[in-house]
Amino acid sequence: MASFDRSILPGGEGNITLSLRTKNYEGLLIKTAQVHTNDPRRRVITLSLRASVATPITVSPPYASFYGIVGEIFSLPVEVKAGLDKPLFLEPGKSNLQDKITYTIEEFEKGRRFRILFTNVPGPAETFRGYLNLQTNYVEKPLINIRVISRFVESTGTNACN
Repeated sequence: MASFDRSILPGGEGNITLSLRTKNYEGLLIKTAQVHTNDPRRRVITLSLRASVATPITVSPPYASFYGIVGEIFSLPVEVKAGLDKPLFLEPGKSNLQDKITYTIEEFEKGRRFRILFTNVPGPAETFRGYLNLQTNYVEKPLINIRVISRFVESTGTNACN
């Protein structure tokens, strides 16, 4: 978002205000904006915003994506890390994974790092989208939503190496 003084007298000063929404961003964030002027020496000026966005909880990757052959079993880890200087606690919440995906929550570093291990339940060829909600004790982020995407297809019976 930008706001600025539309007209500035020659030799005068003006203000340009840039704001950045950081929701769903984390880590280093760099954005640029171009300012077009009627100054013949500097028609375009580029402004840069650099921000280090800290989050109360990091989920990496933000979703679990399965793709495979019917009958095969896959497991995918998702890491949850505390970003605040207080212990993090996780509790299973709502989920629509039913009999398609199972999960376990493992704590690797007490109150700091967790691994959610998703494993598919063998079934028919299908595409499935679901989610797992985890309740937290952080008022800054009381709910974590992890999306799960899976697609299982019948084997073609051919070997790509032949």
